[in-house]
Amino acid sequence: MAQAFIFPGQGSQAVGMGKDLADAFPEARAVFDEVDEALGEKLSVLMFMGPEDRLTLTANAQPALMAVSMAVIHVLAAHGAPLGEVAAFVAGHSLGEYSALCAAGAFTLADTTRLLRIRGDAMQEAVPAGVGAMAAIIGLEDAAVQSICVDVSAIGTCQIANDNGGGQLVISGVKAAVEAAAALATDRGAKRAIMLAVSAPFHSALMQPAADRMRAAFSDVKIAVPVVPLVANVRAAPVSDPQEILDLLVEQVTGRVRWRESIAWLAAAGVTSHCEIGAGKVLTGLGRRIDRAVSGTAINTPADIEAFLAARRAPAA
Repeated sequence: MAQAFIFPGQGSQAVGMGKDLADAFPEARAVFDEVDEALGEKLSVLMFMGPEDRLTLTANAQPALMAVSMAVIHVLAAHGAPLGEVAAFVAGHSLGEYSALCAAGAFTLADTTRLLRIRGDAMQEAVPAGVGAMAAIIGLEDAAVQSICVDVSAIGTCQIANDNGGGQLVISGVKAAVEAAAALATDRGAKRAIMLAVSAPFHSALMQPAADRMRAAFSDVKIAVPVVPLVANVRAAPVSDPQEILDLLVEQVTGRVRWRESIAWLAAAGVTSHCEIGAGKVLTGLGRRIDRAVSGTAINTPADIEAFLAARRAPAA
C-alpha cells in the first residue's frame, strides 16, 4: 500500500494553530523556535494567540502553515516514522509545495521559512490593491471554464488558477475580467460563482513580478534531491531534480495548481492513502471528491499523531 504525504495551502490557517503540538512535543517547540529565529520575530506568538487579521496576511500565513506541517513531520520522525519510510511521494497545494519539499529534505527549515516570507511579500506586492480578483466556479468542468476565460480575455487577464477537483475551479486575474467570467459561468450552467475574499490574483500572469523575485531568491539557497519525489503543481507529475524543482516553483507563481490531476496521477501510481500534514482538513475533503477509492487522513493534532504512530506499530493482519 503506497502512501503520499500532502501539505495544505493558504486558507487553512487559524488562531491557535500549532499550540497543542508545541505543548505536547519538544520537537514541535523546536520547529517553532527555529522559524521564529529565521524570521527574527515571534511568528509563533501570532500563530498561537493572534490577532487573526495579522495571521491571515499572506506574508505571515505562508510560513505559519509550513511551520505547523514541519512540526508534525519532526514529531513523526522523532517517534520512528521518518517521511522517507512512510511516504512514497509528497505533494502540496500552492505554498504547500514548499512544506512538502522541506519535509522531504530538499530545503532546510530556515531557508523554507525565509523563502515563504519573501514569497508572501512578493505576491502581495505584485499587484496594486483592487486591481486583481479571484472567483470559485462550482459545477463546471475544466474545458467550459477555460472557454469562459478566453471569452472575457478582451477585458483583461483571466485564467484558471486552481483545478481543485470535484467540479471546483478557481479563476484569477484582472478584477473586471474575473467578475465578467463569474457572471458568464452562471449563465452557462455553473451551480455557483463566488468572488473570493483574497488580497491578490494568485496563480495568474499578473503575478509575474513575484515570480521574478522568487527566481532571484532561489539563487541564495541550496536545494538537495528530495528523499521522495514531489508531484509538482504545474506538471501533475513527479520531479526530483533540484534545478527542475526550482524552475517549477517559479512557474507555479503564475501557473495553475493542477491538484485534481496530481491526485489522479498519485492514484495511477498506486497510492491508496493520503496523509494531510498540518493545519486543517481541506485537502482530505478534496481528495475524497476527486477519488473515493483513496483514503485520506489529516494529521494535525497530538491525537492524530498518536493514532498514526499506533497504526504503524500495530502488527499486520
